[in-house]
Amino acid sequence: QVQLVESGGGSVQAGGSLRLSCEASGRTFSRSVMGWFRQGPGKEREFVAIIGWTGGSSYVANSVKGRFTISRDNAKNTVYLQMNSLKPEDTAVYYCAASRQWTLRGDEYDYWGQGTQVTVSS
Repeated sequence: QVQLVESGGGSVQAGGSLRLSCEASGRTFSRSVMGWFRQGPGKEREFVAIIGWTGGSSYVANSVKGRFTISRDNAKNTVYLQMNSLKPEDTAVYYCAASRQWTLRGDEYDYWGQGTQVTVSS
């Protein structure tokens, strides 16, 4: 069992930065692939970023490439999403999730956090 708690969301102006954190409980965190997803108002949930067990492998969606970075600290059971150059279209609830496999599909993740709101104003 893995429990996930996101933090770090908030309101920011376009061009600003935020760092989201997702703290996990459970002994399997270090063996879990971690992902970030988001759901904007009136939109479907979409993949944002993924990172492998050791942090050596990662991938971000084209829509955030060059602006967002995913990282993890297994000693702290935490995964991060550094978001720079934020745009109004990044406004969404951001969720972290844990999976046993490398996948961009949300339905293949086993555990989800409660989400944290990010609002970017123009």
